[in-house]
Amino acid sequence: MQGVDDLAALHDEGLARAAALPCDELRRQYHPDLSPVGWHIGHCALTESYWLREIVLGDSPADESLQALYFPENSRKDRRATALPPRDELLAWADHTHRDNRALATELAERMPEHALLRDGYLLDFLAQHYAQHLETMAYVLAQRALNAPEPEARVGEPAPRSPAPEGVALAGGRFLLGSNALAAYDNEQPSHEVTLASATLARDPVGNAEFLAFIEDGGYRRPELWTTAGWHWRETAGIEQPVFWRGASGQRVEVTPDGPRALSPDAPVAGLGYWEADAFARWAGARLPHEHEWEALATDGALRGVGQAWEWCGNALFPYPGFRAFPYEGYSMPWFDGNHYVLRGGSEHTRDAVRRVSFRNFYEPDKRHLFAGLRLAW
Repeated sequence: MQGVDDLAALHDEGLARAAALPCDELRRQYHPDLSPVGWHIGHCALTESYWLREIVLGDSPADESLQALYFPENSRKDRRATALPPRDELLAWADHTHRDNRALATELAERMPEHALLRDGYLLDFLAQHYAQHLETMAYVLAQRALNAPEPEARVGEPAPRSPAPEGVALAGGRFLLGSNALAAYDNEQPSHEVTLASATLARDPVGNAEFLAFIEDGGYRRPELWTTAGWHWRETAGIEQPVFWRGASGQRVEVTPDGPRALSPDAPVAGLGYWEADAFARWAGARLPHEHEWEALATDGALRGVGQAWEWCGNALFPYPGFRAFPYEGYSMPWFDGNHYVLRGGSEHTRDAVRRVSFRNFYEPDKRHLFAGLRLAW
């Protein structure tokens, strides 16, 4: 069964990643916004049991101790590390739970094919996407782990700064059909609907490392006129001087990845930016961040290069599409229509195929920098 096989492959990847970590590192919180890798493993296993057993079958809720640890609403991030069980116990339980749930999903697909959550494989798609998103978050954790490692003694020289002179792609004004009615699409991607867009130009490529170096060398982090009031206050308070994944001083910077440091490639998309940094760079370049509708209209036609190498901040906050309906639960999107969660599009090199689609809307608060996120310019 394809959906079960796809989920099994994600399970195997997550368990292998966790098993490769020393016991203490599986349970360590490396960043205040990120839970330990071990918590993600347990959370995904319990979430799958919740939907298949409690929601579809109507079984009794899971053990209270599991709910208290692995349901986010019951468990503060700063307390999860110390509450996790030993590594071998956690991984054995997760593997057993995954296997049982995959067997149950296969059985339910045959026994209850018309159930609202099982029809056409919806729940398996939903659970695969959920796990895929947590695999990317585990990559965020491993990047923070690498940032905590001792700095290498030898460095390679960084590329020369390069002023942005991007090739533009014209968006003709008019009516566009955006969003999705696909079964697997999340509720905030639905429904497909028409929007009217003015003519605009977007950069064919995302902003590269060499271009962001030019912003730094021109004092971009020290020029308040480039920043919004809230963004400048954040920069001053946090003391931000460069993307979060860059380490080292001028001329010797490297980029830190989940696998360790690597040389800055001049043309590779810059990553490790919060919304305010992306917005300041766009102002410095005499441009702006694109609205997500502009981005989707051109990405749908295949006019944008470099999509999926780094998440791209857009200039608008998350909002419900006309006719929005929360599904399969209210908590996935509705709490974040608050005007303070900005949209990112495209994906990163760590985004799995399960959520790699042009209509997918990621969203975070403007100060979040632990993502593999950069930007694309618009005018």
